[in-house]
Amino acid sequence: MTDPAPPFTWPVRVYIEDTDAGGIVFYANYLKFMERARTEWARARGIAMRAGLGENISFVVHGLEIRYLRPARLDDQLWVSADVTRFGKTYMDFEQQVGLAGSGDVLVQARIKVACTNLLTGRPRAMPESLRAALERAG
Repeated sequence: MTDPAPPFTWPVRVYIEDTDAGGIVFYANYLKFMERARTEWARARGIAMRAGLGENISFVVHGLEIRYLRPARLDDQLWVSADVTRFGKTYMDFEQQVGLAGSGDVLVQARIKVACTNLLTGRPRAMPESLRAALERAG
């Protein structure tokens, strides 16, 4: 039996625009970091977001559970993971973490459900099999 592949990670540097007046990352900006990691996760599997738009597909956050454990600060180098824990017909469940590079300390943990929707109507739709196969591929 082989070990599962490690989660996909993406590096992020904390800039002044990411912080509040105290120099710590504003809580909502962690969601932006996670969005970038999910986008790069898909890109690593050969999926360009523009291609989905051309096929009338949009991916939207349907649900979110997040825990803030410790703050990140100005100039910190972070890693953001994206790991799919479940594929449904119309959605993917992700577990994501944001951590401090070099220490391995986890700062934020989240579970995020991303739904596949019709771009024009916003209603759920099944992922095309070719897209689903590409997304399920180990990256």
